Amino acid sequence: MQESASAIADYGVDELASQSLGRLRAERLSALAADPDAPAFFGRTDRDTGGDAVEIFHIGRRHVRDERGDPVVIDWRAPIARAFYRATPADRMGVRLRRRFGFHDGQLSSFEDEHLDLGEQLGLRSDLLREEIERPRVGPMRDIVATIQPDQDDLVRADLDTSLCIQGAPGTGKTAVGLHRAAYLLYTYPERLRRTGVLVVGPNRAFLHYIAQVLPSLGEGGIEQTTVGDLVGAGVGAVDGAVAPHDEPVDLALLKGDARMAEVLRRALLAYVAKPVDDVVAIVGTRRYRIGAHHLRRYVDDARRALADGLRWSVARERLRAQVAEDVRRQREDAGGAPSDADTAKVARSSAVREWVDAVWPELSARAVLARLLADADFLLRCSAKVLTDDERALLHRPAPRSLRAARWTAADAVLLDELGGLIDGVPSYVHAVVDEAQDLSPMQCRAIARRCPLGSVTVLGDLAQATTPWAPGDWSVTLRHLGHDGASIRPLTAGYRVPGEVLDVANRLLPHIAVGVPPATSIRRGVGALRFASGRELPDEVRRCLSVEGSIGVIVPDALAATTLRRLGDAGIDALEVDAEADPRVSVVPASEAKGLEFDSVVLLEPAAIVAAEPSRAAGLRRLYVVLTRAVSRLAVVHDEPLPPELAA
Repeated sequence: MQESASAIADYGVDELASQSLGRLRAERLSALAADPDAPAFFGRTDRDTGGDAVEIFHIGRRHVRDERGDPVVIDWRAPIARAFYRATPADRMGVRLRRRFGFHDGQLSSFEDEHLDLGEQLGLRSDLLREEIERPRVGPMRDIVATIQPDQDDLVRADLDTSLCIQGAPGTGKTAVGLHRAAYLLYTYPERLRRTGVLVVGPNRAFLHYIAQVLPSLGEGGIEQTTVGDLVGAGVGAVDGAVAPHDEPVDLALLKGDARMAEVLRRALLAYVAKPVDDVVAIVGTRRYRIGAHHLRRYVDDARRALADGLRWSVARERLRAQVAEDVRRQREDAGGAPSDADTAKVARSSAVREWVDAVWPELSARAVLARLLADADFLLRCSAKVLTDDERALLHRPAPRSLRAARWTAADAVLLDELGGLIDGVPSYVHAVVDEAQDLSPMQCRAIARRCPLGSVTVLGDLAQATTPWAPGDWSVTLRHLGHDGASIRPLTAGYRVPGEVLDVANRLLPHIAVGVPPATSIRRGVGALRFASGRELPDEVRRCLSVEGSIGVIVPDALAATTLRRLGDAGIDALEVDAEADPRVSVVPASEAKGLEFDSVVLLEPAAIVAAEPSRAAGLRRLYVVLTRAVSRLAVVHDEPLPPELAA
């Protein structure tokens, strides 16, 4: 494929065009190869055109045209394809017949018809639909274009100016809905989105690997997919500071993630602004031009006010230089001169102007400001008066590093550095952001994402019952406010397509203890042998039982038992790897803290009570258990020697 991509990269009219064409073709080839067994089409609609005439459209992942340019397959995102997902006997949307196609190993194997004009509608009773939902897989997440349901389709096709918060129970497809909405928006608003891009934020790198092929398989590339840590960690890397994500107490990380820190950081920047006292004298040739201190104070005051409206610190420095140079220009013109733009730019670069700007509005770096704030108790007090308590200031205080290069930054520090970096130099921006597992974000992490989508819309995905971080607010209105989209519509998804009913019934026992206001999930399917309980010594046997059927297997264990479990499976002759951001083994050993967002056809869950006990609080442990219980698509085996948590055993 790489050879094919490079071979067709030479057709551009120049080198730049050739490179661009080659890149686009390579992305296209990659998209087509993402799932080699994916058919060109998966559905068909027969539509009324008047009388007995019928117009037939095949629906697929992307447009396909014949040699004459006539459409053979309609892209699933096209307006005319919506009827395939939404038509019912009561509202046929012009559709007489809807046909679903079944494929095996890339070959057409079956089809299924619904005569809507005769009142037929299979819905979720469709064998083909259920087979596609339950189709085993090893490796990354697949697209769901063949199985999108009406409640999901309504969210996928929301317009670009609409911000959504999707409260999705396990297995309801909220992640898939968010990614397909991104694909729909890129298709529908190409001019607005391809210039600025779409940002997809996930909880960890393993999750990003899991979802990596969904958008390319739909023909969409060039999308920024990242974690919050990587998003803000880029700023830490730029300052040569190492990030140690787990090396500070929870109460300190909680404080650093508090939204009040934004005000403390803003005050810290403003503390560097000095009030002009003396005039500035600029020399041009043999003439001296004086700019009075009263003018200079006005320029600085204007810049301070502009900061509140989003002006960047570095841009304000340039503006101050330009304002002083323009003052000199006016004086020269009043004296009969005709200074050019180049002359004025030279004044702005003169030593007198530069020295004055450095004195009243110095050049700053995020790491220098934060290092001073955390090490200088008097400075911290000045910046946090009436915002933080004395105890909180004492918690933040730490010794000054030997040098900025030697400073050690934690993951919570990285978010503070990103806040300062945004105020000083700004960050890249996007028109749309998809934020998954958003229930776990701290207010300051939300602000980091909001900075990158200041004027666009967001798709916020998550489940309050799966919140596992100590800073999770537990209320979507709080998260949305910090994301800058408190007007977003909160839409629930409760119909589970991916988790068997037997598994959800057990997991739902935890809801009264972890998320009272969250409605329990329901499943559209139940299965024989979907839920089993066994003793701890039967772990290898349960994994072998899962190996006897198709699909991926996740052995989810307390974090402390990951290495032991790997060795135990290896001694039993079972090939397994610890879950990794770059690998797709048949059997993955997954520490419970890394299971969020992942799915496996079969899950073997080891020692639920130990998973609960490993968290800092009982509630956090039960939420972690709720997450790991709901990672199974087809079957779950709970293996334990310790008694089950009473909340689960009830």
